[in-house]
Amino acid sequence: MSRLILFVSALFFFTSMNGQSEIYELRVYEMEFSKQADILHDYLENALIPALNRQGVENVGAFEETGEALPKKIYLLISYQNMQAYQEVANALEKDQQFKLDAQSYWTSPPESIPFDRIESTFIKSASGFPNLVKPVDDSELFELRIYESYNEDALRRKVKMFNDSEFGIFEDVGLHTVFFGANISGNQMPCLTYMLAFKDKEEHEQAWSKFGPHPEWQRIIKLDEYANAMNNITRVFLRPLPYSQL
Repeated sequence: MSRLILFVSALFFFTSMNGQSEIYELRVYEMEFSKQADILHDYLENALIPALNRQGVENVGAFEETGEALPKKIYLLISYQNMQAYQEVANALEKDQQFKLDAQSYWTSPPESIPFDRIESTFIKSASGFPNLVKPVDDSELFELRIYESYNEDALRRKVKMFNDSEFGIFEDVGLHTVFFGANISGNQMPCLTYMLAFKDKEEHEQAWSKFGPHPEWQRIIKLDEYANAMNNITRVFLRPLPYSQL
């Protein structure tokens, strides 16, 4: 019950931050060691993503982590116009006969054939300074997912304001190509914000970030008392798009 109250309170808080925004669902499939993921990839590529597209949900991102970290994880990024649209799409999928047909082999697979241990689903509300998901250029092969944690809700509010007022402009100046940005309304690292960047390769990534720190606007805002202690932890994950990703 306490978790439900926390979710509802957070949803009210973040939906009051601005009136025009998108909702992102970030699903993370934690894979079991040594199991083949073909059945999951087939479900995502040939059943779920086409069904979402039929409901007007475009640019569904599908990624896997780079490197050799274990357990391996598959990420699915789904964008909705708002929370009501999320519920409407969920309801529509339950009635989609083509989706049921396409998903049959996945749904009827025995437990030992399912390649993941669990699914973590996080909801994120876009910020006024970056209200809509932006599809990156086609040659983007490296994605950076970043999560900034804050010590309380007001600290997070100040960090989001820092982005709205200044950091998005800096990102544009230095070549940090934002895909989405928002404050989390559910998940296990709250209060926090999450955003994704897209790059052609590691070289472009390093060049862009090397310009960020010395940028005059960044040097100005990091000295402002308003933004002191707005963030206390960063999680960074590098991802590569799967062949059927629409981002």
